[in-house]
Amino acid sequence: MTDFIKMIDDINPETYASLRQALELGKWPDGNKLTREQKELTMMAIIAWEQKNLPEEQRTGYLGEDKCASQKNKELNIDPSLFAPAAGTLH
Repeated sequence: MTDFIKMIDDINPETYASLRQALELGKWPDGNKLTREQKELTMMAIIAWEQKNLPEEQRTGYLGEDKCASQKNKELNIDPSLFAPAAGTLH
């Protein structure tokens, strides 16, 4: 575990951005796909780095002010029918 913590301490913003992009795309910059284990470790590293270096509202998974998404949609006056399946589709 101390090796993981040391690794997080050594990540700079450029490395963080590269890790985040690799996770989003599912592949490394050289085109190789991330394995399941690599995805898990990359996600853990991203979350740990964000916890240490970013304000809460900029971190992965931040929902804001402890409100669930359905409550936030009401406040923003978002019409939920926008996300309903289109009429006449097979889905």
